[in-house]
Amino acid sequence: MKHIILKWYPVILAFLMLLYSVGYGMMGMTEEAQYSAHWPGTILLFAIAIRQRRTT
Repeated sequence: MKHIILKWYPVILAFLMLLYSVGYGMMGMTEEAQYSAHWPGTILLFAIAIRQRRTT
């Protein structure tokens, strides 16, 4: 289980941030939802960049 979490934590975190943004949108806070909607993509892009730079 630990191996799965360590491998997939960026996807899990991005999904949680997506739900966070959708929650803001459903509460009527559209500006906050638009701001936080960029977080999942950024998290995934940084995870890809970090994994490409690893030597092991």
